[in-house]
Amino acid sequence: MHHLYTHPYNGRFGNGLAKLLNSRRFASYRRALMSRLPFMTLDSDVVDVVYMTWLVDEALAAPFAPPGARLWSYQGRTPLTVLTYRHGHFGPRWMGPLRRVMPSPLQSNWRLYLAEPLADAPPIPTVAFVYNVMDSLAHVAGTRLFSDALPSHWPASFDLRVNADEAIVDIAPGDGSAPRLAARAVRAGEAVLSPPWSGMFSGWSDAIVRLASQDAAVVEVPTVEGAPGRSALATIDLSVDVASVQPLLLDTQTLDCPVLQRLDADPEALCFLLPSVRFSALSERLLRASV
Repeated sequence: MHHLYTHPYNGRFGNGLAKLLNSRRFASYRRALMSRLPFMTLDSDVVDVVYMTWLVDEALAAPFAPPGARLWSYQGRTPLTVLTYRHGHFGPRWMGPLRRVMPSPLQSNWRLYLAEPLADAPPIPTVAFVYNVMDSLAHVAGTRLFSDALPSHWPASFDLRVNADEAIVDIAPGDGSAPRLAARAVRAGEAVLSPPWSGMFSGWSDAIVRLASQDAAVVEVPTVEGAPGRSALATIDLSVDVASVQPLLLDTQTLDCPVLQRLDADPEALCFLLPSVRFSALSERLLRASV
């Protein structure tokens, strides 16, 4: 139940908030209302997108994907990508130039890649969300109360630093449900694919397109016990400029991530930096129940 929310600090406020954000009753009322309303397109001018991808055990990763999903695999391993970035005035498209008053939270998105879309989903490249972490409690509450596709977590601390020499990500969950990640990647002079990556992709550009250019995401939606599994689908627009991508090299001595240990991840990672990109959330809906 890795999508359930636990507050990073103990106390009445955190316990009460978790009860609200995990409420299936509230979610059912919200779905009944919002299914009658048009989806509000959201835009963000994202910067400093740090991609870190590890190969993990396919069988161990499978429970993190929605019911009926089949993961993209290579010799029994499947890629898990953590991309961490800063939003640029994340808000509704209808605001136009006024969107600049909207905040720019940090977000870390953890995802697996599907071999093919789920049933009832469009035939486009699709990922399965494993975790989403944001450094703004307001955004975490908003995504959980008003969306099925982005069950975010709020950590005790969240740091992203990108400069001319390195990129540092540090997420500390406290007592909450956010995953732990500490990692440092340094600038690499040359974009090189070493094994096993060189066996999975035809070249550097192919790897960037396959790992970064995704059009949809799915996530399992909690249902009452005994009910068929449901998944939410979100479609997005993320136009990645492959030529702007800069290679990074992970300093494996700095890595601290229990989730990766649990999934038997390879020690080496494929890392790169996307300096900026325009992100848009285009739609969201529930898929038909799997059987």
